[in-house]
Parts: sequence; C-alpha cells; structure tokens
Amino acid sequence: MPWHEVSVMEQREEFVRLASLEGANRRELCRRFGVHPDTGYKWLRRHAAGEALADRSRRPHHSPNQTATALEAKLLEVRDAHPAWGARKLAACLARRDIAPPAASTVHAILVRNDRVIETAGQGAPLTRFERDAPNQLWQMDFKGWVRMGDGRPLLPLTIVDDHSRYLIGLKACTDQRDETVRGHLERVFRHHGMPEAIYVDNGSPWGGGAGERWTRFGVWLLKLGVRLPHARPYHPQGRGKNERFHRTLKREVMSLRCFHQPEEAQRAFDAWLAIYNHERPHEGIGMAVPADRYRPSTRPMPARPMEPEYDAGEITRKVGTTRAYIQFKGRSWPVGQAFFGERVAIRPRGRDGHYGIFFGAHQIGEIDLAMK
Repeated sequence: MPWHEVSVMEQREEFVRLASLEGANRRELCRRFGVHPDTGYKWLRRHAAGEALADRSRRPHHSPNQTATALEAKLLEVRDAHPAWGARKLAACLARRDIAPPAASTVHAILVRNDRVIETAGQGAPLTRFERDAPNQLWQMDFKGWVRMGDGRPLLPLTIVDDHSRYLIGLKACTDQRDETVRGHLERVFRHHGMPEAIYVDNGSPWGGGAGERWTRFGVWLLKLGVRLPHARPYHPQGRGKNERFHRTLKREVMSLRCFHQPEEAQRAFDAWLAIYNHERPHEGIGMAVPADRYRPSTRPMPARPMEPEYDAGEITRKVGTTRAYIQFKGRSWPVGQAFFGERVAIRPRGRDGHYGIFFGAHQIGEIDLAMK
C-alpha cells in the first residue's frame, strides 16, 4: 500500500514529544527532523505555553483540596475517557495531575458503586519479568493479529516497543507484512529516534529465523545498519511477553468493538492513542510511571548509508550472484541464501581439511565440505 504521508502537524507533535523528554539532545533532534534549531525551540515554547501543539494543558484541573464529590467526579471522568484502565492506573493518573488520589481499593469501590466495573475472580499475583537496563538496548517488534477493514483489506498493526521503558516507538496501520512495508516505517523511526542495539522478533515473515532460511534481505539490511536481529525461540511466545501484553492492551483500548473502514482511519486512531499510551497512561510494569518517564532517544543516529563488511587482505572472498544465490569455490557451486544476492562474502577454513565456513562479515552464513559428493 502507499505509505501514509505524515502531516506537518504530526511531525511537530512527534518532535515535541521526543524533545520534551528529560535529557533529550534537542539540537540533534532538530537535525533528525530537518528543522532549524530556532524553529524547533519555537515549537517547544509554544508547546510549553499550551498554544499550538499541546493536546491539553498540563496544569492541574482542580485544587488538591477539592471535595470528595469533586474528586469522585474527576475519577469517573478519567475512567470514562479510558474504560480499560483499572483502579491502580486511575489513582496514578490523578497523582500525575497533582490530585491526591484515594487508595486503589477506594478507587475500585467507587468504580463498583458507580457501575463502572463488574466484579470478577482474582487473577493472581503479577509476574516479575526481565527488562533491559536502558532505553534502546532492545526493541520488540511484531505484527498484531489482523482484522478485516470495511473496505475488505486486512489491517495488520505493526508495533515497536522499547523493552526498558515500554515506550511505544511506532504503531503503523499496515495492510501487508512485506519487507518493503516494514523498512519504510523503520527508516522514519530510525531517523527520529536513532538506532537501537537490537530488535527482537518472532520467526514469521519478514523477519526470518524459522525452519526455512534463517537470513532474509530485511535481516541483512538491519545488520548493515549496525542493528542485531535476535529471534524468539519457536513455540515460546513468552519470550516476547512485553509485546504480547502490549497487543492485548492495544486490542482492549483501541480496537475492541470497533471497525475501521480504511487504514488512514485506523492510523488516526493509533496516533491519538500513542500519545496517551506514552505520556499519560500509567504502566504497572514500571511502577506506575508512564513510558515517557523512562525513555530517551538513542544517541546513535541513523547512518547516511548502510555499512559494508570488511575482510582482511589475503582472505578468500567471493561475490554472490544476483540471479542465483551461489558462490564458486574449488570448481563447485555452493549455496549461500537469497538474502545475500550481490553481497561479498569470505571463505575461511574451519578446523579439519576440506571444511570451510562462508562468512558475511563476522557472521557465518553457510559452510563448505569438500568431502561431500
């Protein structure tokens, strides 16, 4: 599908969100967004004044000394705006607005009394999950399960979540899972957010890593940008727990009982919710902070062009064909994989006589055994 064009206002809003994060390098962000620093700081001043870019004022809506009736009304207002949020999230949200909240148990009782929740059996204690030490060490990326839109096309939300902060890096309304679709979205994300160290994916298309060829053109493209692409173990979805949990949240808070007629309509809903998720919605997995409290753009900008592997002088190298994924060695053809069409690889001895490894940079991508018939 043609890529949804990002409007000027959406660009400004994303710039302001990233530049407002504590410790953000604002001049570097101006460069990434292609604006003069004077223009970037003008947007930030307007945002701070609540004039043009702020979705809503951050000033407290009520005095901390409001009456119990007014506090309950405010609580129900937030709940009605976000029906999927539970008592702890609602209490944390009030606290972020400088409104002293009651205990979570009291919040829950208010919701029950006002018919905002149906009592259910307990779900047990929350699990403790491993997380990375800092933002951008690992992003989790996946397609959420598809739904059919009113125009008959499938809607496949592409989601990218930072492992450490739970910050929603990207949420794109796609109609296919092609390599080009993902690349187009990632290029824009990389330009604005910088480069992660690794992106964790499953074993489906276009990531690769399954029972077929391990490498794909997409994986090689990331490797040449300096980004590793680790894969989840087959049949172990718990390895992608944060992303799976995020998909349930997306379904409940955005897509439940809702039919989008076109991807542009879905994208508008996704963009509006992304700002809420990152900057307003308390997250239980990070102690009821919001993801923006813990996220910072990467200090590593997207390179101007992909890197090429370097090989030592004297190494045996071959160039993979552009129509057949083979190389020639010792008078025979050896398969390499279609992901490496047109790439230069090295052939290195691997221990016993007649046994060699085929390497792309430091990564072994194939092997040669001259004893094989």
